[in-house]
Amino acid sequence: MGTILNAKLLEDGKVVYEICVDKEEALRLKGHMENIHIFSEDASDMKSRISLRGKNEATKYFLIPKDLRKTITTKKEVLCQKLEAKYKDVFVFIVDKIKI
Repeated sequence: MGTILNAKLLEDGKVVYEICVDKEEALRLKGHMENIHIFSEDASDMKSRISLRGKNEATKYFLIPKDLRKTITTKKEVLCQKLEAKYKDVFVFIVDKIKI
């Protein structure tokens, strides 16, 4: 987890952030400097659930709320990343949008 130390608004409407993150968080980027997304777990306001199925509930599914399903196709591969914090796990799924 990190903290925004400073934010500066540029003339073109973009914002430059100065952030502080733990070394482990920085290493998760694997040197990538583009296609970075910033989010706060405090901004999450849509609830969902995990569905357990199969023998001894060994299969687990993240349920996508109906409001978020419009542009999801099931025919493509989905990328996933697990971010482990001290008290929480954050799962990030990357899904290509279908063209409407």
